[in-house]
Amino acid sequence: MKRREIIHKSAIATTAAATTVACTRRTTAPNVRTGLPTVRWRMATSWPTSIGLFTGPEIIAKRVKEMTGGRFTIKPYAGGELTPALQVLDAVRQGKVQCGHTASYYYIGKSPALAFATCVPFGLNAQQQNAWLYHGGGLELLQKLYGDRFNIINFPAGNTGTQMGGWFKREIKSVGDLKGLKMRIPGLGGQVMSRLGVNVQVLPASDIYLSLERGAIDAAEWIGPYDDEKLGLNKAAPFYYYPGWWEGGPTLDALVNRRAWDKLPKEYQEIFKAAAYEANINMLSQYDALNSEALAKIVAGGTKLTAYTQDIMQAGQKATLEIFEENASKDAEFKQIYEQWKGFREKIYNWNRVNELSFANFVTTDWA
Repeated sequence: MKRREIIHKSAIATTAAATTVACTRRTTAPNVRTGLPTVRWRMATSWPTSIGLFTGPEIIAKRVKEMTGGRFTIKPYAGGELTPALQVLDAVRQGKVQCGHTASYYYIGKSPALAFATCVPFGLNAQQQNAWLYHGGGLELLQKLYGDRFNIINFPAGNTGTQMGGWFKREIKSVGDLKGLKMRIPGLGGQVMSRLGVNVQVLPASDIYLSLERGAIDAAEWIGPYDDEKLGLNKAAPFYYYPGWWEGGPTLDALVNRRAWDKLPKEYQEIFKAAAYEANINMLSQYDALNSEALAKIVAGGTKLTAYTQDIMQAGQKATLEIFEENASKDAEFKQIYEQWKGFREKIYNWNRVNELSFANFVTTDWA
């Protein structure tokens, strides 16, 4: 009997041990990415490393590395290191780099419809822009445009929220005061300002401060208080205008060369998309937190915070609508995206008048 008990107990112990090993293997196996390749990419960007916009590329690189156990790594480079800051799209399209991080409206000379990937004057705020991109059909339209024209796939990968209206060396009291000013402003916003008499310049971030400080330009818009102070723009011009009506919710894009994308395993593609999504949401939250503190600081330091006059806002809106219609009449891609976007904008404006605007008007009024 004792011998049979020993054999029986031994069998139980062996079975239990085997079961424990099997369970351990099932638990750890999904974290061992066997069979997935090692991939090394470079990412060209349009940004200096010192500003908040560079957090977008950094988050993508960090999360892709973490989620693949280091098998897929992306190294982001500052604007100008791999390619000029405003030529990221070309570098990605030509395969000089596998991916990039930039603002699509820098490239409206190639296709005016690219403006919608970032923002257009008097358009959508950040929350509305995300709604259009992710759930309103916007991203599908833009990915088709990028794919057909540039052999690129794009993903939203950052948003600053509504921006400020720029720094001016002298006070602007009317549309007439804009005439002849040299101002750094890109995208369709630049085209609108041009119609209002502004001599428009498109400069990378690295050139803005010196151009403004030395008088090569009279005004410059960049982002908002946090990054504008980082560039020292509050030291180069005293008047800070709001709102940035040309950038209500500007999206930054991660651009990926389509051939490089197609070579990735499906797992890596999904991880990249998730990392870009995280960068998009995180950047907006970060800017809202940082800008409130930075604005108070620069105003305390002597910056003259000034609202655009109604005649400037109205003239800008009128010129914007004219540009929309002109582009739609001569560019089929612009027309397709514009008409779909316009329909979405009408619906979400009607909804936000009821919920967001009524709430914001009440809580931001000095009623105490």
